[in-house]
Amino acid sequence: MSTVTTSPRRITILGSTGSIGTNTLDVVAQLGGSANFEIMALTGNGNIELLASQAIAARAKLAVTADESQYIALKDALSSHGIDVAAGTSGLQEAASLEADWVMAAIAGTAGLQPTLTAAARGADIALANKECLVSAGDLFLDTVKQGGGKLIPVDSEHSAIFQCLDESHRDTLERIVLTASGGPFRTFSRAQMADVSVQTARAHPNWSMGLKVSIGSASMFNKALEMIEAKYLFDVRPEQIEVIVHPQSIIHSMVGYTDGSVIAQLGVPDMRTAIGYALTYPKRSPLNVDRLDFTKLARLDFEAPDESRFPAIRLARTALERGGLQGAVLNAADEAAFEAFVDEKIRFLTMADIVEEVMDTLSGLTPATSIADVFAADAEARNLAHRLIKAKTRAA
Repeated sequence: MSTVTTSPRRITILGSTGSIGTNTLDVVAQLGGSANFEIMALTGNGNIELLASQAIAARAKLAVTADESQYIALKDALSSHGIDVAAGTSGLQEAASLEADWVMAAIAGTAGLQPTLTAAARGADIALANKECLVSAGDLFLDTVKQGGGKLIPVDSEHSAIFQCLDESHRDTLERIVLTASGGPFRTFSRAQMADVSVQTARAHPNWSMGLKVSIGSASMFNKALEMIEAKYLFDVRPEQIEVIVHPQSIIHSMVGYTDGSVIAQLGVPDMRTAIGYALTYPKRSPLNVDRLDFTKLARLDFEAPDESRFPAIRLARTALERGGLQGAVLNAADEAAFEAFVDEKIRFLTMADIVEEVMDTLSGLTPATSIADVFAADAEARNLAHRLIKAKTRAA
């Protein structure tokens, strides 16, 4: 195959053991591996066996576990391979600081914010799979990317689709962006049916293979709520220009509408490697071994409006967009706390949205952030309030 770059491109994967990270390594291997790419750092959390095997196979310079208690285990696993090892927050910062040209930001949750900011500040191209960077930090994150001088390329399938369809040379003709949502496993469920669903049922996405947080977020549509806020910053659009449509087949990944009535859509099989590959070789496209879309086998493509009474996350995202300021950070922190409580079986599925809404309403008066410290302060305040509400609801149950 043809060479992707004239010299090996240096890359770092923040969150290599998750679904995005493992798919990124698969794409790297498909595009020539070490002949075209030099792996500077890989980071993971508790899956030390996988992280170590990835680091060895990719010949990484540095392997980092976010879990400091796993440092010795990782060091022992890599002791004879000449790979540096680090752990904890300082280790993540070390990984982000290495001179990689391209950084996959795939650490889930707010934990991924600081290392991604560090990589952006030194000018790396950021392949963004971490929603919280924009949902929580918004303008501050964009300013950091701009000052660093690197590119920001979305990796979420929906935002990648918009990125591919958006004609930046004729911005004045943009009318709307349409985010598609599969509807998750509970698309046809009533609220009564959703009341007692289990974690295992909620994580069973009908189309995509994803991590637990994203899978549960898809079931509750909080994942789509975060994407709505993220889209506002990624594409510099007004809240009223952002639409969500439920598309159960997940074939159309998102669409862009223009003032002449035209709608441009990006289609493909549900496979994250397509968006990852595009981000890795942008603005070029490289051949990937993924399934091709066979139009003759598509019996139908369905679309329906999201039911905000059953999935209030969409309504809460619009509220956050309208209020602005730190409401995105508040929504995200409350969502993460509620998600953890649901997974730990402390609250029910529908209670997650109740927790988030109460936290948002209580903290709606926070002043806009002027520094990343303000974002972390709002995040901590929202989490603390969410935990108190969860505790109260647990006792009441």
